[in-house]
Amino acid sequence: MQLYNTLGQTKQEFIPHEGNRVNMYTCGPTVYHYAHIGNLRTYIMEDVLEKYLRYSGYDVKRVMNITDVGHLSSDADTGEDKMLAGAKRENKSVLEIAKFYTNAFFDDCKKLNIKTPDVVEPATGCIDEFIEMVSTLLEKGYAYEAGGNVYFDTSKLNSYYVFGNQNEDDLAVGVRDSVEEDSNKRNKCDFVLWFTKSKFEDQELKWDSPWGLGYPGWHIECSAISIKNCGEYLDIHCGGVDNAFPHHTNEIAQSEAYLGHKWCNYWFHVLHLNDARGKMSKSKGGFLTVSLLEDKGYDPIVYRMFCLQSHYRKPLTFSFESLDNASVAYNKLTSRIASLAPQGEPDLQSAQPYLDSFKAAMDNDLNTSLALTEVYNVLKADITDATKVYLIEKFDYVLGLDLLNPKKKEQKSDDALTKEIEDLIEKRTLARQNKDWATADSIRDRLKEMHVVVKDTPNGIEWHIEN
Repeated sequence: MQLYNTLGQTKQEFIPHEGNRVNMYTCGPTVYHYAHIGNLRTYIMEDVLEKYLRYSGYDVKRVMNITDVGHLSSDADTGEDKMLAGAKRENKSVLEIAKFYTNAFFDDCKKLNIKTPDVVEPATGCIDEFIEMVSTLLEKGYAYEAGGNVYFDTSKLNSYYVFGNQNEDDLAVGVRDSVEEDSNKRNKCDFVLWFTKSKFEDQELKWDSPWGLGYPGWHIECSAISIKNCGEYLDIHCGGVDNAFPHHTNEIAQSEAYLGHKWCNYWFHVLHLNDARGKMSKSKGGFLTVSLLEDKGYDPIVYRMFCLQSHYRKPLTFSFESLDNASVAYNKLTSRIASLAPQGEPDLQSAQPYLDSFKAAMDNDLNTSLALTEVYNVLKADITDATKVYLIEKFDYVLGLDLLNPKKKEQKSDDALTKEIEDLIEKRTLARQNKDWATADSIRDRLKEMHVVVKDTPNGIEWHIEN
């Protein structure tokens, strides 16, 4: 099996550190808002990787964190904690926000046939591990205290830009965003391991530590959670390509300084999902979620197929036209499969060439597009229907497209949808007349999610659904 390793920027043969055992870590969501479909592209491809490793006979342990504290709005250790910002936005506590959006994330994963990792660790449950790791880094001379915080000292490393695609002179203050430099840092690329109240007085979640009342930095969380659950050697670390720097770069720095040896051999990064405005991002507003796709009548599995039609290391451009094409292809494919009439046992000898071709596609850096093509080749092949069903079941264990049992979603009829929209508009009109602005705004947001455009005209209120 050949995987592209961002650490070295080449395709490499995948060889686990210990026999048949694979320790796999995937960066989980920061649960301050819904995951958008760009985030979920990464989780879909990580799911395919995990399932293909299992399909290939590996014993996989997959660990994922939940970031419910410490992820700031800038990668330069500045700005507000995203969790606190989410709590203020919705007038709830941070823990309420974390619970709601964690559940929403896993609901989306279920709809997309993304397997729940073997271990899911919220950051707030591992404070002792973070403190122990920071303490060790201080003892070893890789960290220092300044301005009430604890920083990692990048000058102690032989090489910091380990992924080879960063140039120190091109980085304003060691981060991607244009931000003000932290005067507490000895070096511009140093990063915070532990914040104290001297940094953010209004932080809701704080814990006692040797350095004062405070909370962990974002980067330390993944390192400590991975080491806690996977031990000192990690085989594969996954995430979106935007995490390669600085988050994953910082993880490598602190983990290897803490352990005293190489930590992770393979780094698997999924490229961005773009739309007409560029990279899909929560900060731009109006981002697409699984629920919004469902509201527009799409089965979430169609979005999974849309993602698998492209290679994970290529940027993928989303449009509803492309999703429509994927939907048509999916429906035709599942209809053809449903028409099969398997009888008797599969012919394993005639199945083998197709198993070999599927393996060759997936062994070549997870070429899911070619793997999908093999499903069509099976349907066209001069083999028995029982053999075809056997092969499709095998392939779909990895692809996760419900090819043999497509989920039939109940779509709202046009009349039912029209009635729902008109009821919402009537309720919003009444709320505005009663100056109940909170209710009116809530209904407006709901209509916006449904892509309903409402206009006041001389003839009354008119509306239409915007595609």
